[in-house]
Amino acid sequence: MTTKTYSLEVGGKQMIAEFNDWADQANGSVLLRYGNSAVLATVVMSGRESNLDYFPLSVEYEEKFYAAGAILGSRFVRREGRPSDEAILSGRIVDRTIRPLFPKGLKREVQVIISILSIEDYDTDILAVNAASLAIATSDIPWSGPVSAVRIGQTDESDELIVNPSYGQRSDELPPRARIDLTVSGKEGMVNMIEVYAREVSEDTINTGLKRASEEIEKIQTWQKSIIAERGATKQSVIGPTDSAELEAEFESVMRPKLLATGGKLNKGDIGDLKSAWVSYASEKFPDAKPQFVDALFEHKLDEYVHDLALKEGKRVDGRRFDEIRPLFAQAGGISPIIHGTGLFYRGQTHVLAALTLGGPGDAQLIDTIEFQDKKKSFMLHYNFPPFSVGEVGRVGGLNRRMVGHGALAEKSLRAVLPAKETFPYTIRIVADCLASNGSTSMASVCAGTIALMDAGVPITRPVAGIAMGMMSDVRNGVFKVLTDIQGPEDHHGDMDLKVAGTAEGVTGAQMDVKVDGVPLHVLRDAFSQAKKARIEILAVIEKEIPAPRPAISPRAPEILTIVVKKDQIGLVIGPGGKTINGIREATAVEDITIEEDGTVFITGKGGTAGKARAMIEELTHEYKAGETFEGEVTRIMEFGAFVRIGKNTEGLVHISEIAPFRVAKVTDALSEGEKVRVIIKEIDDKDRVNLSIKAIDPDFATRKGVKPSTSTYGGPEQREKRDRGDRTERR
Repeated sequence: MTTKTYSLEVGGKQMIAEFNDWADQANGSVLLRYGNSAVLATVVMSGRESNLDYFPLSVEYEEKFYAAGAILGSRFVRREGRPSDEAILSGRIVDRTIRPLFPKGLKREVQVIISILSIEDYDTDILAVNAASLAIATSDIPWSGPVSAVRIGQTDESDELIVNPSYGQRSDELPPRARIDLTVSGKEGMVNMIEVYAREVSEDTINTGLKRASEEIEKIQTWQKSIIAERGATKQSVIGPTDSAELEAEFESVMRPKLLATGGKLNKGDIGDLKSAWVSYASEKFPDAKPQFVDALFEHKLDEYVHDLALKEGKRVDGRRFDEIRPLFAQAGGISPIIHGTGLFYRGQTHVLAALTLGGPGDAQLIDTIEFQDKKKSFMLHYNFPPFSVGEVGRVGGLNRRMVGHGALAEKSLRAVLPAKETFPYTIRIVADCLASNGSTSMASVCAGTIALMDAGVPITRPVAGIAMGMMSDVRNGVFKVLTDIQGPEDHHGDMDLKVAGTAEGVTGAQMDVKVDGVPLHVLRDAFSQAKKARIEILAVIEKEIPAPRPAISPRAPEILTIVVKKDQIGLVIGPGGKTINGIREATAVEDITIEEDGTVFITGKGGTAGKARAMIEELTHEYKAGETFEGEVTRIMEFGAFVRIGKNTEGLVHISEIAPFRVAKVTDALSEGEKVRVIIKEIDDKDRVNLSIKAIDPDFATRKGVKPSTSTYGGPEQREKRDRGDRTERR
């Protein structure tokens, strides 16, 4: 085996690239390590051109449980199956970073596979980007890399920015909680991919984080370039669609006047009609022209036209100002009384319905991945994009990577404002259904989700709104125009898609990908500033519809009651083989009882069942103390006293001397079995026996019953010892 390694210090740890002959049939491969985490990146390009009208790049992020020293958790399946949502999201980070750097016109299939070999303190998504870059850049596949990635974090502990924070430093559950988790990719001072989770941080903090990330990225870039200079292969040439001067001239003659006749205003329908007209005309005029060439020319010319409109004429395709949002509409509730909470949100032709369901802690999703085993997830947002939302016919019911990614972005954008589990222990699920789409349904899902949360009575700290920002650029001349609320043509033909979500106080989530090499930091500053202005405008519409969370949750939602038992009482509540807790469930018809490791018990039920179950658990775990009073039932009468039940499973003794403040001749003179009496705990002895008293709480009890004081004594030492022996025997 041949091996050569290269290392670089990043964030206080060594990043080590190892080139070996493990995957010597691939066009390029590299093993990259950071701490105890390691990934193998491979890239292969097909030897023939495809007939597709897009670049067929696939990125696979392969998680194997051996990387975490674990065996897959299912009892019936021990082999890894479909990728987890976390793997899909990590793969999308790699895809969005490397895709813009492949040459336009490349139609050969390219596949990047990231195999996770080891994972511990550091997420391998950052490693995956850098490894993919090295694998492609040192291969013979044409690509304008390298590109580098870094994560920037910050916690409540200090304002210091952390380079490549560990899982512990990124946690927003345990102190010191993470304030920001920022993932950035870029090259040569430009940023081409962003992922942000934040707890309402300012735009200035985001910009500072981007600047710090760019500094680290340039270090990694220099390191990668030195490796590529030493071992990079000669790149293959790319033959794109053959230019046809005759075809292009025909377009200018036939289609350019039609484009100009629109006056710069184009919607999705207009573009579709123009393209159909061009394809029909070109197919008849040039029957030998390949359809993908005809399509590609139309898209190229439309791209030029849209850019010229923005950069030279200062116009947008729908006539709006660069910072103008399309018409907004918000509706809270009113869909169905059965649903616990709903939100309907319109932004132009983008319409999203969010439906919320509340469940108990037992409804939480159990996460079992190489990163987290047995982790409970109590907030979920699932995003659906049916074909009718874009006026098409297609497959229904499937789940693709785009849906996973958009849902995850909306979910993390809302997570920062959710109440703590201690105050609102519900499991929350939001389903965001896109009803109509023309630009950023993910940010519309954030808005609809916020409305649904407030309609359901979830006590969020503040409402969240989101907006998609775009850009038209002429990098060569340094001209950039930032666009607010991009729609279809601007998204498809624009150079940037920056989605920013947050409250009036700050950013909670963001995501960016580009179609060019990158975006300068100063343009991103403008984009975040412009996004804040739009966010405030959207929040005003939402808050006009529903100013605050409803004061109470839906009556159809389950009731959750909480009590805390001591850790050593958990086994008592559960019982042998779950017998006790299952008995409580059956006796009360409660929906669920969940016991946390710290002794917190969450009881979920409807129609008062939770209250009944809580009373049974409280009684079961009650620790009796001197001075407590009860109304108990006399269960047995002995010569020396009476036993009184003060709890379902607890009895105490009222000694004959504790019945009245005077001598009572016989216990039966004052008490009878089945009688209810008020008692007070006099003491708990060293054997945990409960001694009760009637006279201490009700001195007139015996007198009211007509009991006369006895002139006899309770007997001498022998009689007293006999009574005490009987007491001890009965209690055993």
